[in-house]
Amino acid sequence: MTDDRTPIAAYWDAAAASFDDEPDHGLRAAPTRAAWAAALRSWLPAGPLDVLDVGCGTGSLSLLLAEEGHRVTGVDLAPRMVGRARAKLAAAGRAGRFLVGDAMEPPTGEARFGAVLCRHLVWTLPDPEAALRGWVARLRPGGRLVMVEGRWREAGERGVPYAAGAETLPWSGGVGAGELAAAVRPLVRGEVRVERLDGRAELWGAPVDDERYVLTADV
Repeated sequence: MTDDRTPIAAYWDAAAASFDDEPDHGLRAAPTRAAWAAALRSWLPAGPLDVLDVGCGTGSLSLLLAEEGHRVTGVDLAPRMVGRARAKLAAAGRAGRFLVGDAMEPPTGEARFGAVLCRHLVWTLPDPEAALRGWVARLRPGGRLVMVEGRWREAGERGVPYAAGAETLPWSGGVGAGELAAAVRPLVRGEVRVERLDGRAELWGAPVDDERYVLTADV
């Protein structure tokens, strides 16, 4: 796959209208929303923090962060995703900054953050290890990287690759916890921690049988 991100942005733009229909995307059910809110509280340092939400999608996690008092900057490649994120926080009366941009190189300038959060993102990236280096570089000393990741059976909706050539991406279909931990460990000074999430149906709206986990690490 080339580095042209236009087809990828177009794919997610088209998906924006129905993205929140997935239980763990829209967090419309109270138990699912409460489970994610509690999980974020347990994964992040005490705040309030400046948090960079890379690949923020429609802003569901950004909204939970804002409700906890964090100052959120969300970045997504798809303009329609960003539009929905802005509208979601505005409707809830919460502040958030949302930027259209590539998660590989978030357009945040010299800003540094207390935490960088991403969820189910690295499988979409042409050079995920370069993205990891960039995200760690955007953390303040003592800041925390929080990555909700896993391995899936499908590389796109209904098994169709989300963009032509997606099957050639380094982590197409997701990345296992061991491989991601090995990639993160040289970039941070603190311990790399992994918590399995595939047994927590409340996070996904239903039981899942693929690998899902959260990785956290401090710089």
